[in-house]
Amino acid sequence: MKIIKSDPISAFGGANFVFDYLNRMNVDQICNEALPPMPNQSKYSWKDIFYSLKSVYLCGGGCVEDLQSHLRTHFANNPFVKLASPDTVLRRLSQLAEQTQTCQTKRGVVAHQYCTNSRLEGLNIDILKKLGVFKSGKLTIDYDNTIVFNEKQDSKMTYKKGYGYQPGVCTINEEHILYIENRNGNSDAKSFQADTLERVFDLLESKKIKKIDYFRADAASYQFDVISLLQNKVGYFYIGCRNSYVEKHFSRVANWEKMEDKEGPLEVGSIDIIPFKKYAGTKKLVQKYRLVVKRKPKKDGQIDLFTHDAYEYRAILTNDFDQDTKSVAAFYNQRGNMERQFDILKNDFGWNNMPFSSLNKNLVFLYFTAIFRNLYNKVIRYFSERNRFLKPNFRMKKFIFRFITLPAKWVKQGRQLKLRIYSSKDYHT
Repeated sequence: MKIIKSDPISAFGGANFVFDYLNRMNVDQICNEALPPMPNQSKYSWKDIFYSLKSVYLCGGGCVEDLQSHLRTHFANNPFVKLASPDTVLRRLSQLAEQTQTCQTKRGVVAHQYCTNSRLEGLNIDILKKLGVFKSGKLTIDYDNTIVFNEKQDSKMTYKKGYGYQPGVCTINEEHILYIENRNGNSDAKSFQADTLERVFDLLESKKIKKIDYFRADAASYQFDVISLLQNKVGYFYIGCRNSYVEKHFSRVANWEKMEDKEGPLEVGSIDIIPFKKYAGTKKLVQKYRLVVKRKPKKDGQIDLFTHDAYEYRAILTNDFDQDTKSVAAFYNQRGNMERQFDILKNDFGWNNMPFSSLNKNLVFLYFTAIFRNLYNKVIRYFSERNRFLKPNFRMKKFIFRFITLPAKWVKQGRQLKLRIYSSKDYHT
């Protein structure tokens, strides 16, 4: 085998099309307006930092150090991005961190650590506006917490017996990340959730976002303070319930209807209840809600001591009295998409490999990569409409194989830079 050397060719030529599309969206202008100004003597702009970090995941990398070890030669003399070193990227990101807060429940002894970042919250909302997310007819927010296992300097033991963080995340319309609050691993999802959600709605109001139509969350949100807040902030809410709180009502359900979900056939019914009656003697208002109950036969046929039957029950509390029972149950089941979002963030956008050793700095990283995730939704849709070999539901890995991995190099012809690609595919941009 004979080898002939030639000028360096980038293996990731398809990334140029993505950077060009982001330029046309004026993403760099949004970053410059939302982030603090760079010093005049700075070699790199926020656009360079943003594109450098994005190129790691756009080219299949797993950590920021890949910029130096794998990507630098592929982006030499690139007109779209001046690739920064890993140290420069991490230093710039760390400068955006805000102070970590500590709080404690009234009756607890555990110190809860959490952090927010107002600057990046605003940047994320501005980019979502640019993507047209808030122009859709109905807005649906989902809230959930996920465990990101790690052994950082300040990480705490989680309830799953491993060290890590437990960030709270809001998505909007099931596929875009709206809000992130980084929490330490020992902070359960239930603690201070009303405060978290109030910060979310305050952020939306400050950005002049219209009232949210629907809100969904799991049983950790079954709290009086949370329900009271949602009653005033959203049109309809759908909250999972722990059986120990509502199982006394299951026997009252008279009419059961048959339906199916991804787990198979089940029955659903609904009744009206007045939860949180212990607050009835206070100034806080207690009102009637709808309890939608789902049940399916137990596999072992064991009779339950409390319900006196052999069914597994799940319940949803809602203020939606308009939709039929099946529609409410089916709509709530769609919040299972949150787990898919967490899987994408952890495996495609680096959440499993956070670069910093502190809670507040890692929140900056989580926000930047979440913004990349939001932009990816727009990017894959745009290019899949123009290229038959792409589909809008492709994960990042398949997008890299089909589109980004493209031998190419920049050449100068007639005083112009042109991208020469080596492929039989007909790239439409």
